[in-house]
Amino acid sequence: MRAAALVLALTATAAAAHAASPDSAVLSTADTTLTVEAGPEAPRLRSLGEHGRPLLEGDAAQTLPQQALVDGTPQALHWRYDPAASRRDAREIALVYVSDAPALRVVSRWRARAPFGPIEHSIELQNLGNQALWLALEPSLTFDWVVAPATALERLWIEKGADAPSDAGVHLDALRDGDAWEGTSSTYARPLAGRAREMIPYVLVDEPSSGRGWYLGIEFSGRTHIALARRGASLRGEAGLDPSPAPYRTRLPPGGTLVTPTVFIGGATGGPDGAANVLRRWVRAVLGNPRTLGNPSYPLLVSNSWGSGVAVDEALAQRMIVAASSLGLEMFHLDAGWFRDVGDWHPDPAKFPAGIAHLADFAHRHGLKFGLWVDWAQAGTSSAPGALAIDDPVTRDWLIADPPPGWRHTEAFKGITIDLGVPQAAAWAAHELERIVADYHLDMLEHDGYLVAQGSSRADHPAAPPDPATLRVYTDSGYVWVDSSNATDVSDHATRAYYALYEQLRARHPALLLEICNDGGRMVDFGSAAHGDYFSSTDIYDPLANRRAFYDASYALPPAMLESYVGDWPAPSLAAFRYQLRSGMLGWFSLMLDPDRWSGARRAAARREFLLYRTQLRPLIRSADLYHVSGRPDGVHWDGIEYYSDRLRRGVLYAFRGSAPGEPLHRFHLAGLASRGHYLLRFADRGPSSERLATGAELAREGLAVSLPVPLSSELILIERRD
Repeated sequence: MRAAALVLALTATAAAAHAASPDSAVLSTADTTLTVEAGPEAPRLRSLGEHGRPLLEGDAAQTLPQQALVDGTPQALHWRYDPAASRRDAREIALVYVSDAPALRVVSRWRARAPFGPIEHSIELQNLGNQALWLALEPSLTFDWVVAPATALERLWIEKGADAPSDAGVHLDALRDGDAWEGTSSTYARPLAGRAREMIPYVLVDEPSSGRGWYLGIEFSGRTHIALARRGASLRGEAGLDPSPAPYRTRLPPGGTLVTPTVFIGGATGGPDGAANVLRRWVRAVLGNPRTLGNPSYPLLVSNSWGSGVAVDEALAQRMIVAASSLGLEMFHLDAGWFRDVGDWHPDPAKFPAGIAHLADFAHRHGLKFGLWVDWAQAGTSSAPGALAIDDPVTRDWLIADPPPGWRHTEAFKGITIDLGVPQAAAWAAHELERIVADYHLDMLEHDGYLVAQGSSRADHPAAPPDPATLRVYTDSGYVWVDSSNATDVSDHATRAYYALYEQLRARHPALLLEICNDGGRMVDFGSAAHGDYFSSTDIYDPLANRRAFYDASYALPPAMLESYVGDWPAPSLAAFRYQLRSGMLGWFSLMLDPDRWSGARRAAARREFLLYRTQLRPLIRSADLYHVSGRPDGVHWDGIEYYSDRLRRGVLYAFRGSAPGEPLHRFHLAGLASRGHYLLRFADRGPSSERLATGAELAREGLAVSLPVPLSSELILIERRD
């Protein structure tokens, strides 16, 4: 191993010693190897390897609670390892620790749920006594790796596309001695001036000269963070619930169990794309919904009504359904504007006199699935029977705060969030979701708005009460917000309740698709990937925003889960029109336009693009490796995304020319191809006359030249192995 290696790596002898030690255990996949030691008072993370090679060693004890409050009195906790209750096999390590007074049990659980990819970790804390306990925050994972001080490292993290993608999006920064970094994630992701954007909870650390490294992610949608600090020969950090705002505390009732958010850690090679191709495959296999992934029509081509805003009615929806069917689209998605009022999720009789089920059946008769927008965790001012009303004394306490005097929603779909951590509120939501899905004959349910409480002013909810000294209730952007020290605990309870609701809904309706919008790209995370089928990636719908949001999120999540809404954008020519459509066809495609307004030539062009998507692009989007073969899109210069599948022996290059007038030609250096393999290249817009053969070595070294004479245009180059 080179002297300038990524780390002071484990020697084979040291690794063997760890494995042979009676108090250590090794868990492996094809990509990741972890050595965990059962210390007398806490587990220790000893080593991490990638592809069977040693990578990192350390001596970080996993943090266990050191104190509990019992009847307001602090009691120190003294942990001891329980080898008899612990378990180790090829798929799981479960190390058990117990405390006598108060009576507690901790399980530090490591799991390899697939033969490849990362390894997961969580901590389960059980109250074995008969008194409630209050506990401080404990991270899901702590680490302290030994690194060579002279080694150059870089850190990759990814912004959510919430609101609108920023000019940065993907951050690939040097990780130098003395650096301290923290990334945070929540269900809100509100871009605020002067503050770093929220991240998809994932970070990659690698050595750019070798492409070797490791990554870490969190499978949770609540308030979480990842922290890294490099000091001398130490690279330490943690991942789990966000400790801010402080002080955090949570209640553990008698007989109750507290589980930290699951994190995953994996070894990587090949830089950001090498790590991402393994991680995306793992997310599909471990977190994804098998029924959805098994449907060859996933991801779908969708017609969405939001191009007409809340003005949608039955006649417009039926006309769009007929048009969508004729174009080869596969689902009609009725967006906001169909309901009587916020919190009153019944059809507006003036707009939909025959009801929503009638419209769903109309879509089904035209060969389309039917999806529906619902902001089901928002309460409003409707007094109609069945509405979630802020003035209803039965439900008023479910709200995160009392409404300000005279409060009325300022937009057609913004109310006051209920706290799903309240069991009665969750029970109402379960009943309402079942009614909506069953009565309206849904194939897909989209949730929007803010369904997980950011904080709560209530002292009688299951989460910790707010600190009166820091409590702030205010309105902004049409919503009521609560800031206080209990924000992370409120979010934790509400997120877990939301997960339980969707797990129950899926169990009753296994074919139901679930879209996670949450005000556009604010819940793009691994917990959502385990409980929904696809995400709205951003709340801006032009070609550049769609490509940016996709470029960013595809470093961590499967492209079939990443939805782009194609909205109104000035496309003066057919070339610009195809550029607009293809900017939304990198993953899940949703058309937010009325095709009845298109010319015959545009309808014909769209029909051809949608056929190409169904027959050529979708199989690659579902399972192929993905390569970022250009810089991040800026709308001025060229950008591109490549897919290639060894199994299918096919691929595609999406090529986009920006607005710069002097750049008619660009060379894309392709990846993932066999050097000696021969590949047939066909330009979709030029037909058979464009076909030519090239070797993988040529396409990687010399690149694939793409010429587009008109700015803001595109091309799809289909790749097929021919030997």
